[in-house]
Amino acid sequence: MSSAVFCADIGGSFIKFGVSRASGEVEECGKVPTPVSSWDDFVAAMHNFITQFGGDLPASAPLAISTAGLVSPQTGELLATNIPAFTGRSLAKDLSAALNRPVTAANDADCFALAEAHAGNAQNHAVVVAIILGTGVGGGVVINGHLVRGHGGVTGEWGHGAITRTDVLIDGETYAVPRLKCGCGQTGCLDMLGAARGLERLHKHFHQQDKTSLEIVNGWQAGDAACGLTVNAWLQIVSEPLALLVNILGPSRIVAGGGLASATALIAALDQAVRKGVLHTYAGPLLVPGKFLTTGGLVGASVMGRIEG
Repeated sequence: MSSAVFCADIGGSFIKFGVSRASGEVEECGKVPTPVSSWDDFVAAMHNFITQFGGDLPASAPLAISTAGLVSPQTGELLATNIPAFTGRSLAKDLSAALNRPVTAANDADCFALAEAHAGNAQNHAVVVAIILGTGVGGGVVINGHLVRGHGGVTGEWGHGAITRTDVLIDGETYAVPRLKCGCGQTGCLDMLGAARGLERLHKHFHQQDKTSLEIVNGWQAGDAACGLTVNAWLQIVSEPLALLVNILGPSRIVAGGGLASATALIAALDQAVRKGVLHTYAGPLLVPGKFLTTGGLVGASVMGRIEG
């Protein structure tokens, strides 16, 4: 295991940098715009970061990367990435050769799962599922402290696969659930309805109104009938596949990340709905908001770097 790690969280707009020394804490080191179109510019940005902040770290200190897109553990290639500079590349292998140091990489949801399992709101839980409820639906699985990478890097991607429910029943009335074309090529994926943008799509489907997810959640909490219908439908749609995931994997803790994780009342309501649909009885909360809602990528990357670097 490495005692010091360079870490980077790569998004479509910015790269956030950090350094983790012997204490294990992550020191944030700023951010730069992501060079989305140029591999050479990306390598230069990583080199500049290491040169600027790594003077007291050993030359062998690994670089651990959290990134948007799926990382194949077999080839290291990024799939479904929104960064053209990475297309066709093995991110860890190619960057390791360019920087002459060990590099490891994982999807940002996987890194969030590692962060929560090791230092966050899922500590001391053997089986941890992390769910992302942001622009889309994602997730990661950690068992006994280790990330489950699986074949093709898709472990935990519970947002892709058709929702079997065709309608929801609310206050004795039946409402049809829309089946929308997903970016993955399938129709009816939870990814299109289960996260913040999905909540907004549902509201427009039911009420022909454009509202932000924050407005919908706030309206629900304030007793607005239209927002209440949308949220109740959303809870039914999301809780069923999540309960199935619980029955398959048997986690003792699920942590939520992404924009909707900040809506604590919504997460509490989803927790109650999920626990009604699982085989095992949970005395306390199963689903809770994560601790590292904004820094999970960096913290999880540092954990991964210590384990794998």
